Amino acid sequence: MTKELPGSQQSGEAKMSARVSTGSEGLDDILGGGLDANRLYLYEGRPGTGKTTIALQFLLKGQSLGERVLYITLSETKRELEVVAQRHGWSLDGVDMFELVPPETTLDPERELTVFHPAEVELSETTGLMFREVERINPARIVIDSLSELRLLAQSPLRYRRQVLALKHFFAKRNCTVILLDDLSSSQDDLQLHSVAHGVVILEQLAIEYGSERRRLRVIKMRGISFRGGFHDFTISQGGLRIFPRLVASEHHRSFEGEFTSSGNAELDQLLGGGLERGTNALLIGAAGVGKSSVALSYAIAAAERGEHAVFFAFDEGRGTVEARARTLGLPLQRHLDSGLIRFQQVDPAELSPGEFGAIVRRSVEHDNARIIIIDSLNGYLNAMPDERFLILQMHELLSYLAQQGVLTILVLAQHGLVGPMDTPLDISYLSDAVLMLRYFEVAGTVRRALSVVKKRSGHHEHTIREFRLSGAGLSLGPPLTEFSGIFTGNPHYAGSVLPERGTPDEH
Repeated sequence: MTKELPGSQQSGEAKMSARVSTGSEGLDDILGGGLDANRLYLYEGRPGTGKTTIALQFLLKGQSLGERVLYITLSETKRELEVVAQRHGWSLDGVDMFELVPPETTLDPERELTVFHPAEVELSETTGLMFREVERINPARIVIDSLSELRLLAQSPLRYRRQVLALKHFFAKRNCTVILLDDLSSSQDDLQLHSVAHGVVILEQLAIEYGSERRRLRVIKMRGISFRGGFHDFTISQGGLRIFPRLVASEHHRSFEGEFTSSGNAELDQLLGGGLERGTNALLIGAAGVGKSSVALSYAIAAAERGEHAVFFAFDEGRGTVEARARTLGLPLQRHLDSGLIRFQQVDPAELSPGEFGAIVRRSVEHDNARIIIIDSLNGYLNAMPDERFLILQMHELLSYLAQQGVLTILVLAQHGLVGPMDTPLDISYLSDAVLMLRYFEVAGTVRRALSVVKKRSGHHEHTIREFRLSGAGLSLGPPLTEFSGIFTGNPHYAGSVLPERGTPDEH
């Protein structure tokens, strides 16, 4: 949660003001508890960004608390709003509606709601109608949708600003929290509105070259409230906006024992100087198919055998492929999937925003008590980001958060190429506490696999390079390859007299 501003930066009124929920758990979290009561706020966004939906959430939250709420619409009819509500599974029976739009059907003389066309009345008359309706109902929460109609009626920026100020002064005398919606249809930015409103939230919809659209919001200003700045991803699904606050690792910490976490393989643990510690992360790097995912999977199986929860996020492979690999290696993955100790989640980077992925990881840790998180692979995660720089920053925050939660994180990164010189699409090794290098190497016309721990911040580790095999008995490590040189080049030189036997062929 965010902290409040120091008292010297807050007005006396803001200190006394109670918080009002926005109707969105995510936005309340960003604002450190919600909006200040009895203030006027502005939600901006192009059509289709979700302004109407989050405004209805605000009113329905008040209605659920027994408050009188009012939706004043100058752009949509009550029927259109009811359709939106129905698709989210909501009922607007407890929400007062005041329409200032032409009806969709012939006017009914017995119609309870008075209907006007904004173009047929003066601006002052339109605002006067709104004021009288507010005085009649006396609501605690009000939404005015949208300011575009008032802007058209005003015909000049000066008159428009005066009318918005008149709205603010009118509501300032009443005990109600007001949200104004603006669809940014004007040719110029009405930044003057930002100075009038107590707080401003902007919603955006971005079209990417491939995959579904991305939505995000940003709090531009919020007087007297310390909020989490920057962009926050959100989606619109049944039930309203799901907002994913940008993860700030420093806000989350819990005590834990930094003990070793076993891989279930004594030889691998020995190579790592006893194992990987909780609260650290390990990067498995190597060519495609060399065995990175199999090593990562062994950590998940070992955790489940200890009764701990593990989550495997797969960006590249399907569940069937992973299950088949586990059967080949003799790993009891299916048993632990059935028990719920291991959760396999397929991730489509074209459909999932990075913010939503971070929220899923956080929920896995805080609600499901996951102690091991596997991300396979970073190559797929990279495709979810429009810019590599942002991937590094977001991954740094995510890894810091997981470390403070005492979670062991296993990252898989595939290099370009199979043997010989390798190209790494993303250098994230400096963020990793441990780096395990897995490589193919060729000896006497056969392809073998080698593994070495090239980095471990948290303590001692073995500096040798060992051959490893994947078979029906799982992972097995051979003795140090002391008589080879240049293994990581893919074409090593052997200084011994007799080549070591490869042993049982790989079944992986």
